[in-house]
Order: sequence, then structure tokens, then C-alpha cells
Amino acid sequence: MAIREIKDVERGDIANKVEDLGKPFLTDQDDEKESEVNESYLMVIFSTFVAVCGSFEFGSCVGYSAPTQSSIRQDLNLSLAEFSMFGSILTIGAMIGAVMSGKVSDFSGRKGAMRTSACFCITGWVAVFFSKGALLLDVGRFFTGYGIGVFSYVVPVYIAEISPKHLRGGLTTLNQLMIVIGSSVSFLIGSLISWKTLALTGLAPCIVLLFGLCFIPESPRWLAKAGREKEFRIALEKLRGKDTDITNEAEGIQGSIQALEILPKAIIQDLVSKKYGRSVIIGV
Repeated sequence: MAIREIKDVERGDIANKVEDLGKPFLTDQDDEKESEVNESYLMVIFSTFVAVCGSFEFGSCVGYSAPTQSSIRQDLNLSLAEFSMFGSILTIGAMIGAVMSGKVSDFSGRKGAMRTSACFCITGWVAVFFSKGALLLDVGRFFTGYGIGVFSYVVPVYIAEISPKHLRGGLTTLNQLMIVIGSSVSFLIGSLISWKTLALTGLAPCIVLLFGLCFIPESPRWLAKAGREKEFRIALEKLRGKDTDITNEAEGIQGSIQALEILPKAIIQDLVSKKYGRSVIIGV
């Protein structure tokens, strides 16, 4: 009798499993959830694409001088020393831009800092294009250097602040990837076209960036830090999807900002203090 009951149970289990095989692997509800997740990531990916145009511009500026050396020296009758100044003044501008980047991005926002950087780079490229001698050439190069100095800070910060935790590392590495790609493209194209035309191609990433900034949200973390509560939640909802519950993430962001405000403010003297000396040396 017991054996017969066991067999009946086994037959019932097998019948249920066969019946389950006839059901779709993904239900309509699962499809809806997956669709919502994909849609919520689209704005993050698009925003990242817009931001890394600044990284591509960084690479384009760095790679510009290598393939154009002989043609610029010949057309503008520059000495080797004058062209060396043109090549190296980019890094001087970049150092100044990098030092000021934190203040600029905290004052005007991440989007505002990227917009400022793009305008500096556009001004620099136009100056390079119209230059007839070393002076305007150097001024243009310095402007592009300042622009990429700010880009070097604000682009990875913006990407990190808009990305969900499980995508943050992968999306942030696109910054370095696009810098290398921009440098490589500039070098390759520069061997095929004139130095003036190559200067005009440097405008393209900036124009795409300026246009794209009109459609992407500001960093929610910066908005929260600036005390713009309503805009903070709107930006976070735009990045995560309208139907996504952002309560926990919003509370986490505000909690981390409050924790940072309690800490003592960093000052320039900290760089030479004994407490941070080893870390600074290793970092440098």
C-alpha cells in the first residue's frame, strides 16, 4: 500500500514537471522587469558616452603635436625650440586646469565644468587653426591644455557619481580607454591630413559633448551636496528609471555627504604633513 502511494506521488511529480516544460521560460512579468532594468541603464550609458567625449578630446589634444611637427615647422617657419614650447605648453595648461578642476566642478556642477572645458578646448583649436606664428599657436595649445586638465578630473568623477555600484568600475575605465583611443586616432589621422584640418577634427568631440549635455542629468550627488533636494531626486529617478524605488540609494547618498561634511576640511599643508607623507610619495 505504501509502495503504491509512493509511486502515485512520483507520477504526480513527473506530470507536474512535464506540465512545467510547456510553460514559457520567461513570463510576461519577467519580461517587464527586464525591460525596466534595461531602460533604466540606457540613460546611464548615454550619459557616460557624452562624458567620455571629454576623454576622447583629452587624447586628441595629447596626440596632436606628434604627427604635425614637420608640417607646422615648415608652414610657420618655427625653430625646434619654438615647436618644443608648443608641444610642452599643453601640459602646463593641463596642470593649472587640474589644480582648479575641483573648485570649478564644485562651484558650477559636473556638467558646468565639462561645458567650461569644452569651450576652452574649442577656443584653443580655433586659435591653432588661425595661427600665423608661434604666439597664437602657443595660446591655443595652452587653452586646450587647460580644458583637458579639467576634463581629467570631472569626467571620471561624473561617471562614478551617476553609475550604479555594480557598473561603476567598468564604466569608469572607459575614461582611460577613450583617452588612448583619442590619442591613437589623432596620430593616425594626422599622418593623412594637414595640421589645420586636424585642428578642426579636435572640435568634433567638444561639439558632441556640448550638444549631449543638454539631454543628460546633473550628478545627483553634486545636487544633494548643493542642497537642491528636488533636482537631486529628479536626476536620480531619470538615471534609475521612473518606476525604480530610489529611496534607499537617495538616503545612502545623503548620509555619505553628511558624513563627509563632519570630517575636517583638507588643506594644502596636509600634503607635506608626516601623517600623509608616505601616501603622497607613493602616489607621486
